[in-house]
Amino acid sequence: MIGKVCMVTGATDGVGKVTAQALAQAGATVIGVGRDPDKINAVLAETDATPGSLEFMTADLSSQASVRALANEFKQKYDRLHVLVNNAGALFTRYHESADGIEMTFALNHLAYFLLTNLLLDTICASAPARIINVSSNAHEGRTLNFDDLQLKRSYEAWAAYGASKLANLLFTYELERRLQGTAVTVNAVHPGFVNTNFQRAAGLNMQGPLTPAEGADTQIWLATSDDVEGVTGKYFVRRHDTRSSDVSYDEAAARQLWDMSAKMVGLPTSD
Repeated sequence: MIGKVCMVTGATDGVGKVTAQALAQAGATVIGVGRDPDKINAVLAETDATPGSLEFMTADLSSQASVRALANEFKQKYDRLHVLVNNAGALFTRYHESADGIEMTFALNHLAYFLLTNLLLDTICASAPARIINVSSNAHEGRTLNFDDLQLKRSYEAWAAYGASKLANLLFTYELERRLQGTAVTVNAVHPGFVNTNFQRAAGLNMQGPLTPAEGADTQIWLATSDDVEGVTGKYFVRRHDTRSSDVSYDEAAARQLWDMSAKMVGLPTSD
C-alpha cells in the first residue's frame, strides 16, 4: 500500500479505527475522519509509529455542509484517492433530525456515503485503479424501502430505519458499480459481523457482539489491500466470501429511484 492514499470514515473507534491503523501499518497515507477531537488525538497517539502516515480530518457526516467541507479540505491537500472506506454509521433509538432536517439514520448511514463518494469521485477516478468499500450489514435482510416515506417520519422504529439504511448502502453500491463500468474503479459492500464496539453502547443498547473489532475489520481491510479482489466489483462480502444479498437489493429500478431521490436531497444532479 506504499504510495496509496486512503480515506476511512468513522475512524476513531471500532472497525473503522482498526481499518485506518491497518492501512497505515501497510504503508498507505491514511486520512481518518472523525468528529470528536479527543478520540482523534487518542487514535493518533496509538499509531504515530506506523510505516505509513495517519492523519485526521474532522467532520460531522450527518451534516451535508460538513461533508462538503471535508471533501474540499481533502482536495486542497491531495489529488489522488486510491481507497475510500465508507464506514461511519449509527443506530438511533428515537426519531430525530440532522442539521438538514433529515432523519438521522438516513442522513448518516446513507446520504453521507452517497454525498461524500460523489464529491470525491473525480479524484477517485483519476487515481484508478481505485477501490470504494461501503460498510453495510446483514440487517438489510427482510427490509424494503418505502419511497413514499424514506425517512420513516410517519412510523419510526430504530431497527427498521437501520436495516433500511443498510439496504440503501447495497442499492447505492450496485448502482454505482453500473455507473463506474469502464473506469477501473471498483465498489463493493461488506457485512463486518456483530462486533463488540461502542456502536451498541452509543445507541443505548445493552448487548455485545461476539467479534472483536479486528475480526470485524478483517474483510474491509482485505477488500482495500488484497490482490485477490483486484478488478472485482459490485459484490457483497461476508467474511471474505462473495455472498448474495437480499433479492430486493438487486432491484435496478429501486436503485435508480433511490439515487435520484438522494441526489435531490443533497443538491446533486439527478439522472434525468
